[in-house]
Amino acid sequence: MRGVDEVGDDARRTAALAAYDVLLKPPRRELVAVVDLAARICGVPMATINLITDTEQHQAAAVGFDASICSREDSMCAAILGEDAPVVVPDASQDPRFRDNPFVTGSLGDVRFYAAHKLVTPDGVTIGTLCVFDDRVRHLDEDQRVALGTLAERIVDILELELVGRALQRTLAELELSNERLTSFAGQVSHDLKTPLASLSLSLEVMRDQLEEHGSIRVEDGLLDRAIDGSSRMARLIDQVLDYARLGGSLKTEAVDLGVVVGQVLQDLDGVLAGVEVRVGPLPVVVGDPVLLRSVLQNLLDNAAKYRHPDRAPTISVSSARVDDCWRVEVVDNGRGVPAEARGSIFDPLTRADRSVEGSGIGLSTCRRILSAHGGTLGCDPVPGGGSTFWFALPA
Repeated sequence: MRGVDEVGDDARRTAALAAYDVLLKPPRRELVAVVDLAARICGVPMATINLITDTEQHQAAAVGFDASICSREDSMCAAILGEDAPVVVPDASQDPRFRDNPFVTGSLGDVRFYAAHKLVTPDGVTIGTLCVFDDRVRHLDEDQRVALGTLAERIVDILELELVGRALQRTLAELELSNERLTSFAGQVSHDLKTPLASLSLSLEVMRDQLEEHGSIRVEDGLLDRAIDGSSRMARLIDQVLDYARLGGSLKTEAVDLGVVVGQVLQDLDGVLAGVEVRVGPLPVVVGDPVLLRSVLQNLLDNAAKYRHPDRAPTISVSSARVDDCWRVEVVDNGRGVPAEARGSIFDPLTRADRSVEGSGIGLSTCRRILSAHGGTLGCDPVPGGGSTFWFALPA
């Protein structure tokens, strides 16, 4: 009868073998190749991978004979699962551990030479052995012993790789289902957002037409034209962002003048930037999706304006520099700054470092995703004396 520890080992071994899904499958080509190499290196006619459950021994791959299943009680390898070192026995008929085993006595086989190296998972669970044997007395030199151990490790690597591959397939299937749901959600969101936006745009156009007919009413500095242009850009932004969500990052790239984009953003944020001194330096032309890059700049400038410091006049500067093979664009403010402990997490979805200002916590994570799709990066650095530098780099 096996003790409590042995029963616990059996349970862990059974769970590991179930995860590897190797017991009842046809021999895998990769495993057969390793077993064949083991037999050749050790100079023996027979080799196998023996996997041990609580009741049976399964041969997952074999050369020199047909793989089969036997009871655990008859298994030679089951008797050495608790050994601390590889087992090499020149003549099993003279070894007290094996001399009465049916694979040695002639009932099931006539094994004389026997060598086995345990198969140990990354979690430290022994699931079986790589075993080489012969019906003649033999010896292994040190190089052969080392090679047997190396091949045993490669067998576990193969099983682990297949385990990861199956997990990846499940993840991809789940991701495909998630993308299907996202597509449906994106279509609904597009409808829900664009319907009132279209109504707003139409109302603004009607209002402009009516005001133009009554020349006595003056529209201040093209205010309605700017509002109509802004609603049109918002509609395009909704289309592009939802396309991006639906297509998994498909971009509509062209040459984008970031100076022009910033000018559009400043118009749209006219109210938010009231009282803010904004300085814009020369900005580059890059290759990218113009609407998505505009979303990045709008988020950064909007945040810089919203998180202003209560005790100093707010300033924002936008500048760029060529750094190696990239354009680095910086949005620098003198606002509240980002606490050091939060700088690593502010780009995660639904994360907000300062909840005193209204926000959703998805703007910066969206920026990071957009820039990643462009092959770029996004970061945040502190400004001496207070404030933040939000920067992004795009391939030049």
